[in-house]
Amino acid sequence: MERVTKLASERAVVVFTASNCGMCHAVTSLLGELGVNAAVHELDRDPRGRDMERDLARRLGGRGPPVVPAVFIGGNLVGGANRVMSLHLAGELVPMLKNAGALWL
Repeated sequence: MERVTKLASERAVVVFTASNCGMCHAVTSLLGELGVNAAVHELDRDPRGRDMERDLARRLGGRGPPVVPAVFIGGNLVGGANRVMSLHLAGELVPMLKNAGALWL
């Protein structure tokens, strides 16, 4: 869907979330603590959120719910909370964020 692609490229880091999702909050909090100014889109508050959710599910390989959080870095889908946390614990998230221009230090 073009909308997800367009939104995912609007900033270095874009996160698709749901307002009542605890893992979404954890991921956006981690990114904020790292100094990232991510664009956050709450699908449950967007009139086209269901369509975007279906597109994200397709991009994630058709896995069932939940499809949020869905994190894009540098316009590329990185994955959900498990992937972001794994990258962070492995020391790979910060370099990825730097390469995308989301961090300068």
